[in-house]
Amino acid sequence: MKPLAKPQLQETPYYEPFGDECAVFEAAWRNCLPLLIKGPTGCGKTRFVAHMAARLNLPLHTVACHDDLSAADLVGRHLLQGGATVWCDGPLTRAVREGGICYLDEVVEARKDTTVVLHPLADDRRVLSIERTGETLPAPPSFMLVVSYNPGYQNLLKSLKPSTRQRFLALRFDFPNPERERAIVMGETGCDAATAAQLVKLAGAFRALKEHDLDEAPSTRLLVYAAQLIRGGMDRVTACRVALVEALTDDESTAAALLEVVNASLA
Repeated sequence: MKPLAKPQLQETPYYEPFGDECAVFEAAWRNCLPLLIKGPTGCGKTRFVAHMAARLNLPLHTVACHDDLSAADLVGRHLLQGGATVWCDGPLTRAVREGGICYLDEVVEARKDTTVVLHPLADDRRVLSIERTGETLPAPPSFMLVVSYNPGYQNLLKSLKPSTRQRFLALRFDFPNPERERAIVMGETGCDAATAAQLVKLAGAFRALKEHDLDEAPSTRLLVYAAQLIRGGMDRVTACRVALVEALTDDESTAAALLEVVNASLA
């Protein structure tokens, strides 16, 4: 399958590859295969999907999944408009009709009935059945289903069933190595190399504490936030306090300890 011959839909978002993930994504799309991306919060999963959608020149429909997300939220529902009842497609249906990418972020957070509509799209049938309208939509070759989740949040109540997981190719993401993370922070914010190096070193110190005092490690996204504040003129300690420390914990003693690490690292 060749990339679509249509005007460029959007500028390609910045993304710093770490391996063969771009080639895997494109191979999955060309072979009409669904893809699952797993990795910690803020490690670049959503940016990667946006990057690949633009690179392949495909419409992207992103859904942030949550506890109340139902199959109807994805497929669509009848709504009242001007006194008449009309059918309104959901993001999954729009992606199928357009031949684009539907990306379900943190898919394990959605209600279990969503898998009922995902399964026929994620195997060799590649169809979307809309019970309320009686339609059965075959997915065009350019359609792709992509889902993601954070394995660190998995438990017995929120996990992918084997029958769902084994319909997908899978990519594992993690936080970048220091060299790549410095490049990402500079590429995203335009900050200088010294600032990026300080922030990445600080993130490494915080991540070493994850198993002891922190429930979640600082994400690359938070480093980008801190770098943006610093580049905008905020002093480094304040930027790291609001972008990193307070974003990672509500416990006052833990926050105080992290702030000590900030002061020591930026001294």
